[in-house]
Amino acid sequence: MATIFYAMLMSLDGYVAGPQQEFGLPIPQAELHRHFNQLMRQTSVSLYGRHMYEVMRYWDSPEREQDADEVEIDFAHAWRETPKLVFSTTLREVGPNARLVSSDAMAVVRSLKSDSDGQISVAGPTLAAELARSGLIDEYRLYMHPIVLGGGKPYFQQGLSLGLKPLGNESLPQGVTLLRYAPAS
Repeated sequence: MATIFYAMLMSLDGYVAGPQQEFGLPIPQAELHRHFNQLMRQTSVSLYGRHMYEVMRYWDSPEREQDADEVEIDFAHAWRETPKLVFSTTLREVGPNARLVSSDAMAVVRSLKSDSDGQISVAGPTLAAELARSGLIDEYRLYMHPIVLGGGKPYFQQGLSLGLKPLGNESLPQGVTLLRYAPAS
């Protein structure tokens, strides 16, 4: 059985994007980026909602590598090599190594979790909230950046109530602290 984790960079005040839905968080520099490259390489399948998938499709195109540095190129390769499920009722198609899921999202994820091995990542707070409400997330990884955005899109969706137990923490480059939690039940 696979484990599902939800991981995103966020501000100290709990936001993954700023008030205008802009990211607003500093771009990971090489050392921190390497951490995320390794995380992507350890991921057997990535789950995306429409918005996060559209943001991450930046890495789909090998032409983007022309202006990229070595660590970005490494991430692009890892991202393209990782299978993706994209949950959307508005998208009509997705790119290479991705499959579109437009109905029965929780049933698809339950089946994937029980029939797979390894780590499944969740990107995006809306999809993560749906999975959390269904009890499908095994670990929350909060990458706390030392910045305050003052509002925006929260890591945890409003109205989502969870009991969590700490699994550990780690200091990372750029002043980022990784906080890891599991559901308490």
